[in-house]
Amino acid sequence: MLEATNSQSETTSPENPALAAEAKIARIAVTIFPLLVVLAGVLGFLIPDLFKPMGVAVPYLLGIIMFCMGLTLTPPDFASVARRPWAVALGIVAHYVIMPGAGWLIAVLLQLPPELAVGLILVGCAPSGTASNVMAFLAKGDVALSVAVASVSTLIAPLVTPALTLFLAGSFLNIDAGAMVLDIVKTVLLPVIAGLLARLFLSKLVAKVLPALPWASAVVISLIVAIVVAGSASKIVAAGGIVFLAVVLHNGFGLGLGYLAGKLGRLDDKARRALAFEVGMQNSGLAATLATAHFGALAALPSAVFSLWHNISGAIVAAWLARRPLTD
Repeated sequence: MLEATNSQSETTSPENPALAAEAKIARIAVTIFPLLVVLAGVLGFLIPDLFKPMGVAVPYLLGIIMFCMGLTLTPPDFASVARRPWAVALGIVAHYVIMPGAGWLIAVLLQLPPELAVGLILVGCAPSGTASNVMAFLAKGDVALSVAVASVSTLIAPLVTPALTLFLAGSFLNIDAGAMVLDIVKTVLLPVIAGLLARLFLSKLVAKVLPALPWASAVVISLIVAIVVAGSASKIVAAGGIVFLAVVLHNGFGLGLGYLAGKLGRLDDKARRALAFEVGMQNSGLAATLATAHFGALAALPSAVFSLWHNISGAIVAAWLARRPLTD
Protein backbone atom coordinates (compact mmCIF):
# COMPACT_ATOMS: atom_id res chain seq x y z
CA MET A 1 0.00 0.00 0.00
CA LEU A 2 2.99 2.32 0.14
CA GLU A 3 3.67 4.18 -3.08
CA ALA A 4 7.34 3.88 -2.25
CA THR A 5 7.29 0.16 -2.76
CA ASN A 6 5.91 0.49 -6.26
CA SER A 7 8.77 2.56 -7.54
CA GLN A 8 11.77 0.87 -5.95
CA SER A 9 14.32 -0.33 -8.50
CA GLU A 10 17.23 -2.75 -8.50
CA THR A 11 19.72 0.09 -8.88
CA THR A 12 18.54 2.30 -6.02
CA SER A 13 21.36 3.12 -3.64
CA PRO A 14 20.77 2.15 0.01
CA GLU A 15 21.97 5.65 0.95
CA ASN A 16 19.24 7.31 -1.13
CA PRO A 17 17.52 9.77 1.28
CA ALA A 18 14.11 9.25 -0.36
CA LEU A 19 14.39 5.48 -0.03
CA ALA A 20 15.49 5.82 3.59
CA ALA A 21 12.46 8.01 4.32
CA GLU A 22 10.16 5.50 2.62
CA ALA A 23 11.65 2.65 4.65
CA LYS A 24 11.13 4.64 7.86
CA ILE A 25 7.46 5.27 6.97
CA ALA A 26 6.99 1.57 6.18
CA ARG A 27 8.55 0.49 9.49
CA ILE A 28 6.34 2.88 11.43
CA ALA A 29 3.26 1.62 9.58
CA VAL A 30 3.93 -2.07 10.24
CA THR A 31 4.68 -1.31 13.90
CA ILE A 32 1.57 0.74 14.59
CA PHE A 33 -0.81 -1.27 12.40
CA PRO A 34 -0.83 -4.43 14.58
CA LEU A 35 -1.31 -2.26 17.65
CA LEU A 36 -4.34 -0.61 16.05
CA VAL A 37 -5.79 -4.00 15.15
CA VAL A 38 -5.24 -5.31 18.69
CA LEU A 39 -6.89 -2.22 20.17
CA ALA A 40 -9.81 -2.54 17.75
CA GLY A 41 -10.26 -6.22 18.64
CA VAL A 42 -10.24 -5.47 22.37
CA LEU A 43 -12.78 -2.67 21.94
CA GLY A 44 -14.99 -4.89 19.80
CA PHE A 45 -14.92 -7.58 22.48
CA LEU A 46 -15.48 -5.27 25.46
CA ILE A 47 -18.15 -3.00 23.95
CA PRO A 48 -19.77 -5.07 21.18
CA ASP A 49 -23.00 -3.06 21.25
CA LEU A 50 -21.08 -0.06 19.93
CA PHE A 51 -19.78 -1.85 16.84
CA LYS A 52 -22.47 -4.44 16.03
CA PRO A 53 -24.80 -1.90 14.34
CA MET A 54 -21.95 -1.05 11.96
CA GLY A 55 -22.00 -4.53 10.45
CA VAL A 56 -23.89 -3.36 7.37
CA ALA A 57 -21.02 -0.97 6.59
CA VAL A 58 -18.32 -3.67 6.31
CA PRO A 59 -18.61 -4.13 2.49
CA TYR A 60 -18.30 -0.37 2.00
CA LEU A 61 -15.30 -0.21 4.33
CA LEU A 62 -13.61 -2.96 2.32
CA GLY A 63 -14.40 -0.99 -0.84
CA ILE A 64 -12.48 1.95 0.61
CA ILE A 65 -9.44 -0.27 1.21
CA MET A 66 -9.58 -1.65 -2.33
CA PHE A 67 -9.98 1.85 -3.78
CA CYS A 68 -6.82 2.88 -1.89
CA MET A 69 -5.05 -0.14 -3.36
CA GLY A 70 -6.11 0.91 -6.85
CA LEU A 71 -4.71 4.39 -6.24
CA THR A 72 -1.25 2.93 -5.56
CA LEU A 73 -1.10 0.94 -8.81
CA THR A 74 0.61 2.26 -11.95
CA PRO A 75 1.02 0.93 -15.53
CA PRO A 76 4.61 -0.23 -14.83
CA ASP A 77 3.22 -2.54 -12.15
CA PHE A 78 1.28 -4.42 -14.81
CA ALA A 79 4.15 -4.20 -17.32
CA SER A 80 6.24 -6.23 -14.89
CA VAL A 81 3.80 -9.12 -15.41
CA ALA A 82 4.67 -9.22 -19.11
CA ARG A 83 8.39 -8.96 -18.39
CA ARG A 84 8.41 -11.90 -15.96
CA PRO A 85 5.36 -14.07 -16.66
CA TRP A 86 6.93 -17.19 -15.14
CA ALA A 87 7.67 -15.60 -11.77
CA VAL A 88 4.23 -13.95 -11.55
CA ALA A 89 2.44 -17.14 -12.63
CA LEU A 90 4.39 -19.14 -10.06
CA GLY A 91 3.38 -16.67 -7.35
CA ILE A 92 -0.30 -16.78 -8.33
CA VAL A 93 -0.40 -20.59 -8.48
CA ALA A 94 1.49 -20.92 -5.19
CA HIS A 95 -0.87 -18.45 -3.52
CA TYR A 96 -4.08 -20.10 -4.67
CA VAL A 97 -2.84 -23.65 -4.07
CA ILE A 98 -0.91 -23.44 -0.79
CA MET A 99 -3.22 -21.26 1.30
CA PRO A 100 -6.58 -22.82 0.33
CA GLY A 101 -5.10 -26.33 0.69
CA ALA A 102 -3.49 -25.51 4.03
CA GLY A 103 -6.74 -23.98 5.31
CA TRP A 104 -8.70 -27.11 4.43
CA LEU A 105 -6.05 -29.44 5.91
CA ILE A 106 -5.82 -27.52 9.20
CA ALA A 107 -9.62 -27.33 9.49
CA VAL A 108 -9.85 -31.11 9.09
CA LEU A 109 -6.94 -31.97 11.40
CA LEU A 110 -8.18 -29.67 14.17
CA GLN A 111 -11.79 -30.81 13.62
CA LEU A 112 -13.06 -27.25 13.56
CA PRO A 113 -16.82 -26.64 13.73
CA PRO A 114 -18.36 -26.01 10.29
CA GLU A 115 -18.56 -22.21 10.63
CA LEU A 116 -14.94 -21.90 11.76
CA ALA A 117 -13.75 -24.39 9.14
CA VAL A 118 -15.41 -22.43 6.34
CA GLY A 119 -14.06 -19.18 7.76
CA LEU A 120 -10.49 -20.51 7.80
CA ILE A 121 -10.76 -21.96 4.28
CA LEU A 122 -12.23 -18.67 3.05
CA VAL A 123 -9.21 -16.78 4.41
CA GLY A 124 -6.99 -19.16 2.45
CA CYS A 125 -8.98 -18.60 -0.75
CA ALA A 126 -8.72 -14.80 -0.53
CA PRO A 127 -6.21 -12.83 -2.65
CA SER A 128 -2.92 -11.46 -1.31
CA GLY A 129 -2.97 -9.09 1.65
CA THR A 130 -2.80 -5.35 1.09
CA ALA A 131 0.32 -5.02 3.27
CA SER A 132 2.33 -7.79 1.58
CA ASN A 133 4.30 -5.43 -0.67
CA VAL A 134 5.32 -3.34 2.35
CA MET A 135 6.65 -6.46 4.07
CA ALA A 136 8.54 -7.44 0.90
CA PHE A 137 10.05 -3.94 0.83
CA LEU A 138 11.23 -4.20 4.44
CA ALA A 139 12.62 -7.71 3.83
CA LYS A 140 14.70 -6.45 0.87
CA GLY A 141 12.63 -8.60 -1.42
CA ASP A 142 11.55 -8.12 -5.03
CA VAL A 143 8.91 -5.42 -4.58
CA ALA A 144 7.99 -5.22 -8.28
CA LEU A 145 7.18 -8.94 -8.25
CA SER A 146 5.27 -8.57 -4.98
CA VAL A 147 3.08 -5.80 -6.42
CA ALA A 148 2.48 -7.74 -9.64
CA VAL A 149 1.39 -10.92 -7.82
CA ALA A 150 -0.83 -8.98 -5.39
CA SER A 151 -2.48 -7.06 -8.23
CA VAL A 152 -3.19 -10.10 -10.39
CA SER A 153 -4.40 -12.21 -7.46
CA THR A 154 -6.84 -9.43 -6.56
CA LEU A 155 -8.12 -8.95 -10.11
CA ILE A 156 -8.83 -12.66 -10.62
CA ALA A 157 -10.33 -13.11 -7.13
CA PRO A 158 -13.98 -12.75 -8.31
CA LEU A 159 -13.58 -16.02 -10.22
CA VAL A 160 -10.99 -17.94 -8.21
CA THR A 161 -12.05 -17.26 -4.60
CA PRO A 162 -15.70 -18.45 -4.92
CA ALA A 163 -14.69 -21.51 -6.98
CA LEU A 164 -12.05 -22.62 -4.48
CA THR A 165 -14.34 -21.94 -1.52
CA LEU A 166 -17.11 -24.03 -3.09
CA PHE A 167 -14.69 -26.87 -3.87
CA LEU A 168 -12.98 -26.99 -0.46
CA ALA A 169 -15.67 -25.79 1.95
CA GLY A 170 -18.83 -27.09 0.25
CA SER A 171 -18.80 -30.18 2.45
CA PHE A 172 -18.98 -28.05 5.61
CA LEU A 173 -21.73 -25.56 4.70
CA ASN A 174 -23.88 -24.62 1.72
CA ILE A 175 -21.90 -22.25 -0.53
CA ASP A 176 -23.63 -19.79 -2.90
CA ALA A 177 -20.69 -19.21 -5.25
CA GLY A 178 -22.71 -17.03 -7.62
CA ALA A 179 -23.64 -14.53 -4.92
CA MET A 180 -20.04 -14.55 -3.71
CA VAL A 181 -18.81 -13.63 -7.21
CA LEU A 182 -21.11 -10.60 -7.27
CA ASP A 183 -20.01 -9.51 -3.80
CA ILE A 184 -16.32 -9.68 -4.74
CA VAL A 185 -16.92 -7.75 -7.96
CA LYS A 186 -18.74 -5.00 -6.04
CA THR A 187 -16.40 -4.77 -3.05
CA VAL A 188 -13.03 -5.54 -4.68
CA LEU A 189 -12.87 -5.35 -8.47
CA LEU A 190 -14.90 -2.20 -9.08
CA PRO A 191 -13.19 -0.14 -6.32
CA VAL A 192 -9.73 -1.21 -7.54
CA ILE A 193 -10.61 -0.20 -11.11
CA ALA A 194 -12.00 3.10 -9.83
CA GLY A 195 -8.74 3.72 -7.98
CA LEU A 196 -6.73 2.93 -11.13
CA LEU A 197 -8.81 5.38 -13.19
CA ALA A 198 -8.45 8.06 -10.52
CA ARG A 199 -4.68 7.54 -10.56
CA LEU A 200 -4.63 7.94 -14.36
CA PHE A 201 -6.89 10.98 -14.69
CA LEU A 202 -6.37 12.76 -11.35
CA SER A 203 -2.67 12.11 -10.89
CA LYS A 204 -1.80 15.45 -9.25
CA LEU A 205 -4.58 15.17 -6.69
CA VAL A 206 -3.78 11.51 -6.00
CA ALA A 207 -0.09 12.31 -5.49
CA LYS A 208 -1.04 14.59 -2.61
CA VAL A 209 -2.99 11.89 -0.75
CA LEU A 210 -0.67 8.92 -1.39
CA PRO A 211 1.31 9.33 1.87
CA ALA A 212 -1.91 9.04 3.87
CA LEU A 213 -3.15 5.84 2.19
CA PRO A 214 -1.35 3.33 4.46
CA TRP A 215 -2.81 5.04 7.53
CA ALA A 216 -6.29 5.25 6.04
CA SER A 217 -6.18 1.54 5.19
CA ALA A 218 -4.89 0.67 8.68
CA VAL A 219 -7.73 2.55 10.36
CA VAL A 220 -10.41 1.05 8.11
CA ILE A 221 -9.09 -2.51 8.51
CA SER A 222 -8.99 -2.02 12.29
CA LEU A 223 -12.61 -0.89 12.24
CA ILE A 224 -13.57 -4.00 10.26
CA VAL A 225 -11.81 -6.16 12.87
CA ALA A 226 -13.70 -4.41 15.69
CA ILE A 227 -17.03 -5.00 13.94
CA VAL A 228 -16.26 -8.67 13.23
CA VAL A 229 -15.09 -9.33 16.81
CA ALA A 230 -18.17 -7.56 18.19
CA GLY A 231 -20.39 -9.84 16.12
CA SER A 232 -18.92 -12.98 17.64
CA ALA A 233 -17.87 -11.63 21.05
CA SER A 234 -20.07 -14.08 22.95
CA LYS A 235 -18.33 -17.06 21.30
CA ILE A 236 -14.73 -15.86 21.33
CA VAL A 237 -13.96 -17.17 24.82
CA ALA A 238 -14.92 -20.70 23.78
CA ALA A 239 -13.44 -20.66 20.27
CA GLY A 240 -10.60 -18.17 20.55
CA GLY A 241 -7.82 -20.62 21.47
CA ILE A 242 -8.41 -23.09 18.67
CA VAL A 243 -8.91 -20.30 16.14
CA PHE A 244 -5.62 -18.67 17.11
CA LEU A 245 -3.79 -22.00 16.76
CA ALA A 246 -5.37 -22.59 13.35
CA VAL A 247 -4.44 -19.10 12.14
CA VAL A 248 -0.83 -19.32 13.35
CA LEU A 249 -0.38 -22.67 11.58
CA HIS A 250 -2.09 -21.38 8.43
CA ASN A 251 0.02 -18.25 8.21
CA GLY A 252 3.21 -20.16 9.04
CA PHE A 253 2.60 -22.68 6.27
CA GLY A 254 2.00 -19.82 3.83
CA LEU A 255 5.18 -17.90 4.66
CA GLY A 256 7.40 -20.98 4.66
CA LEU A 257 5.95 -22.75 1.63
CA GLY A 258 5.76 -19.48 -0.31
CA TYR A 259 9.51 -19.06 0.07
CA LEU A 260 10.04 -22.74 -0.79
CA ALA A 261 7.92 -22.37 -3.95
CA GLY A 262 10.23 -19.61 -5.14
CA LYS A 263 13.23 -21.78 -4.42
CA LEU A 264 11.77 -24.76 -6.29
CA GLY A 265 10.96 -22.41 -9.17
CA ARG A 266 14.64 -21.36 -9.21
CA LEU A 267 13.86 -17.70 -8.52
CA ASP A 268 16.51 -15.53 -6.89
CA ASP A 269 16.49 -14.77 -3.18
CA LYS A 270 14.77 -11.38 -3.60
CA ALA A 271 11.91 -13.05 -5.47
CA ARG A 272 11.64 -15.85 -2.89
CA ARG A 273 11.27 -13.29 -0.12
CA ALA A 274 8.51 -11.55 -2.06
CA LEU A 275 6.63 -14.82 -2.64
CA ALA A 276 6.81 -15.69 1.06
CA PHE A 277 4.65 -12.65 1.86
CA GLU A 278 2.44 -12.90 -1.22
CA VAL A 279 1.50 -16.47 -0.27
CA GLY A 280 1.41 -16.10 3.51
CA MET A 281 -0.46 -12.79 3.82
CA GLN A 282 -4.14 -12.73 2.89
CA ASN A 283 -6.81 -10.11 2.23
CA SER A 284 -8.49 -10.92 5.53
CA GLY A 285 -10.79 -7.92 5.17
CA LEU A 286 -12.38 -9.50 2.10
CA ALA A 287 -12.61 -12.87 3.86
CA ALA A 288 -14.29 -11.25 6.87
CA THR A 289 -16.76 -9.42 4.63
CA LEU A 290 -17.72 -12.57 2.72
CA ALA A 291 -17.89 -14.69 5.88
CA THR A 292 -20.17 -12.20 7.63
CA ALA A 293 -22.46 -11.87 4.61
CA HIS A 294 -22.73 -15.55 3.71
CA PHE A 295 -22.01 -17.64 6.82
CA GLY A 296 -22.45 -15.53 9.96
CA ALA A 297 -20.32 -13.72 12.52
CA LEU A 298 -18.57 -16.83 13.89
CA ALA A 299 -17.26 -17.73 10.43
CA ALA A 300 -15.64 -14.28 10.25
CA LEU A 301 -13.63 -14.86 13.45
CA PRO A 302 -10.66 -16.57 11.71
CA SER A 303 -10.42 -13.56 9.38
CA ALA A 304 -10.28 -11.14 12.31
CA VAL A 305 -7.56 -13.15 14.05
CA PHE A 306 -5.64 -13.55 10.78
CA SER A 307 -5.77 -9.79 10.20
CA LEU A 308 -3.96 -9.30 13.49
CA TRP A 309 -1.53 -12.18 13.36
CA HIS A 310 -0.27 -11.97 9.77
CA ASN A 311 0.78 -8.36 10.28
CA ILE A 312 2.69 -9.26 13.45
CA SER A 313 4.33 -12.36 11.93
CA GLY A 314 4.98 -10.52 8.66
CA ALA A 315 6.79 -7.70 10.44
CA ILE A 316 8.89 -10.18 12.45
CA VAL A 317 9.82 -12.26 9.39
CA ALA A 318 10.57 -9.13 7.35
CA ALA A 319 12.91 -7.84 10.06
CA TRP A 320 14.65 -11.22 10.26
CA LEU A 321 15.11 -11.50 6.49
CA ALA A 322 16.36 -7.91 6.24
CA ARG A 323 19.27 -8.84 8.49
CA ARG A 324 20.21 -11.86 6.35
CA PRO A 325 22.40 -11.35 3.27
CA LEU A 326 20.85 -12.05 -0.12
CA THR A 327 22.10 -15.45 -1.29
CA ASP A 328 22.35 -15.70 -5.08
